[in-house]
Amino acid sequence: MKYLKLLRLFAVISFNLNAQNNSKLENNQQENAIYVIKDVNVIPMTKENKVIEKATIVIKENKIHSINKTIPENSIVIDGKDKWLIPGLIDMHVHNLASSSPWVIYPTKGPLVNYDTQNLMTLYIANGVTTVFELGARPEHIGQRNEITRGNVIGPRMALAKVIGGNKSNFIAKNPSDGRNAVRFAKEEGYEFIKVYTWLNEETFKAVIDEADKQNMKVVGHIPVAFKKKQAKDFFVPHFGLIAHAEELSKQTDDYSYEKAQEFARLAKENNTWLIPNLTNMLSISQQAKSLQNIKNLQGFKYVHPLMQSKWLTSNGYYGASEKLIEYYTNLYDFHFLIVKAFKEAGVPMVAGTDAGISGVIWGFSLHNELKLLVEAGLTNEEALASATRLGAEWLEIDDKIGTIETGKFADLILLNNNPLANISNTLKIAGVFVNGKWINKNKTDIMLSEIENWNNINKEKYDWKELLNSLKN
Repeated sequence: MKYLKLLRLFAVISFNLNAQNNSKLENNQQENAIYVIKDVNVIPMTKENKVIEKATIVIKENKIHSINKTIPENSIVIDGKDKWLIPGLIDMHVHNLASSSPWVIYPTKGPLVNYDTQNLMTLYIANGVTTVFELGARPEHIGQRNEITRGNVIGPRMALAKVIGGNKSNFIAKNPSDGRNAVRFAKEEGYEFIKVYTWLNEETFKAVIDEADKQNMKVVGHIPVAFKKKQAKDFFVPHFGLIAHAEELSKQTDDYSYEKAQEFARLAKENNTWLIPNLTNMLSISQQAKSLQNIKNLQGFKYVHPLMQSKWLTSNGYYGASEKLIEYYTNLYDFHFLIVKAFKEAGVPMVAGTDAGISGVIWGFSLHNELKLLVEAGLTNEEALASATRLGAEWLEIDDKIGTIETGKFADLILLNNNPLANISNTLKIAGVFVNGKWINKNKTDIMLSEIENWNNINKEKYDWKELLNSLKN
């Protein structure tokens, strides 16, 4: 009997080792593979953006090795006939779920809820989102990025912005000295960007931005409520590089005219401040304020973690709004369209971002909605694509690595069945995605999404948002 138990133990160990070795072998094969996309129409998204028809793209060692050059031997050929190749998409405003706990229950306790990083990142990859800008970065997000970098998880590149606010934020700064120290701490902890938040007072807001400039860290974020009713020129501070929402502008005024939008655009142009319009955000708020069925009807809702499904449906902060408040949301939404029009007219760069992770805005899926809304607001299909590719890479200062299809850049690419320059909704017609040189076809992402849906259905009863909150009180 003892001998049989040892044999079984040996068999289990051997099986696990073989599984690990097979996984490593598969990853090595992916990394060493040379891919060729033949006869594909390339939309490079460079400034000139001249379409290269029936091109041959060689991908080697996770980079674009050549365009219309010799095909190496032993290549894996992907048929690109009648298909379109664009750079991977960049969502410049996301909030990723991460295994964490906002309260210390007791030392060594660990997270209250654990999330599967691959399940979270699959939503991006399935939608061709190969880079994201996390605007609420915490240590857990550094951990997620490490998982992706090591190859344990297939996911997007992650840029991280640390939040500094007057309260209700991970770093709280009540005065300029606190603000400057917070910036220095953020840099020491490995964050690349600073996000200024709503509750900073005016002096601390300016001190944080000034210190970030000294620390060579770009600044994105909110316009503090401290500037409400003041002149717009007061919050266009030098080195305030990117506004996180069009809503940051609309909440500073009661004048929703095109002339006011033009004033904001002129000041932004003079200050070299870019904009994330984030039209998806306000549309989602107004829709769920009217009916929770609009949440259930969202494309991709079935792939959202059950705890978030529960939160969005049972503790929704927008649902049940008064008619007056819904009218206010509608007025803001209309004004944001005017802001996009004015910023385009003034030549202020805009980058696509969704606020993915807030109630009703689903990771990955929402970026395609944002592109569609940007076109409805007045951008051309090409301009909308630029906002989610080249321009995002440029603001993040990694445009030498991603954002366009050029030799030597990382192979973050989307193979589409139809031309997105003809119809922006064609960004949804995905045949496959290259993520850092790894090819993942539509069949593979469909299987990955199906597995997430099945897991969610099996485990749905285990997650209840209200029960979780009540358990913390007891």
